[in-house]
Amino acid sequence: MRYSKELNEYELLDMANGEKLERWGNYILIRPDPQIVWPNKTNEALWSKAHARYIRSSTGGGHWEKLKKMEDSWSIKYRDLTFNLKPMGFKHTGLFPEQSVNWDYMIDKISKETKKGREIKVLNLFAYTGGATIACAYAGAQVCHVDSSQGMTNWAKENLVSSGLKDRPVRFLVDDVIKFVKREIRRGNKYDCIIMDPPSYGRGKNGEVWSIEKNIYELIELCSQILSDKPLFMVVNTYTGGLSGTIISNVLRHAINRKNLNISFDEIGLKQKNSNEFLPCGITTICEF
Repeated sequence: MRYSKELNEYELLDMANGEKLERWGNYILIRPDPQIVWPNKTNEALWSKAHARYIRSSTGGGHWEKLKKMEDSWSIKYRDLTFNLKPMGFKHTGLFPEQSVNWDYMIDKISKETKKGREIKVLNLFAYTGGATIACAYAGAQVCHVDSSQGMTNWAKENLVSSGLKDRPVRFLVDDVIKFVKREIRRGNKYDCIIMDPPSYGRGKNGEVWSIEKNIYELIELCSQILSDKPLFMVVNTYTGGLSGTIISNVLRHAINRKNLNISFDEIGLKQKNSNEFLPCGITTICEF
């Protein structure tokens, strides 16, 4: 299990009965998680301090129930960076804290190269509110951020500004990722690092249908064509239960026609405060060259 110790303003406080108790800066939230199948709480008293709870609907979706006074939006820090948060319609806050371990990795790999004077170009696909985008920009890279949602892209722009990086070379594009990568192939553009966080299922800005089982091989094969001559890494995050790290590793080996690939995968997750228990939050597969 890989997890970060750098996101100090987030804490997993407790977990039981299909819910997790989390501190996000000044606020404590209760959110559902179907993996939490045990009934015993570590600290019953902490749960009464929650500011809001996400309640699932039996017909799908759900809503937030406010339990204490709180702002509609707020922010937390990761290293020197600032991420803006707000409770969203489907239990999320605009940030996946487990991904901070991957930001640690990206910052380390990229900053070692940029400190040598090398220009590093990063492509971030399914880029959401820009956690990886901002981490890579912070490390000194040029970043191309692609997501099909205008709202999420605007949020990522706000995070970049809040982090004091508005003058860094970051391009924000609202586009279907496969169509975008195909255009980059035709244009001859190359990238040293490619990051992707594909959903199980989704739609592009013009209604394009994405299915990870059907489309992940095509996307990685296309991305292999826009890797530079000296690439650093490709990072693939998956949350789909049926696609293990072994499967994604196989896809990378088949789709990238290069020798001496170093491919590894592991669960990423969150460590409960004052406990040795972890909550798994998906798998990250990393291909180094």
